[in-house]
Amino acid sequence: MSEISSCPTCGMDNTYFDGVMNVCPDCGYEWNPDEVQETADVAKDSNGAILQDGDSVTVIKDLKVKGSSMVIKRGTKVKSIRLTDDPEHVDCKIDGSSIVLKTCFLKK
Repeated sequence: MSEISSCPTCGMDNTYFDGVMNVCPDCGYEWNPDEVQETADVAKDSNGAILQDGDSVTVIKDLKVKGSSMVIKRGTKVKSIRLTDDPEHVDCKIDGSSIVLKTCFLKK
């Protein structure tokens, strides 16, 4: 029997095998231990839509750019985003400047 991993939804280590499924008593999530969980490395926007390279997104909140007096206004459309190694960040160009934005401030 393989070692039981932490819960893929809440990340808690308090999990157990009930004979058929792995169970997390903290959040109630059940998963099959034989299936490979690949959902953790997927970039998602603020609404949960999956982002891909080249997508166009809209900024949902006014954002101050660190180290600059520039402000990205809510509703700004960003074309051709590029995914990074971190699923919470995307590379893009706004007004000719290369910027990294958090996916929680974007919607598809």
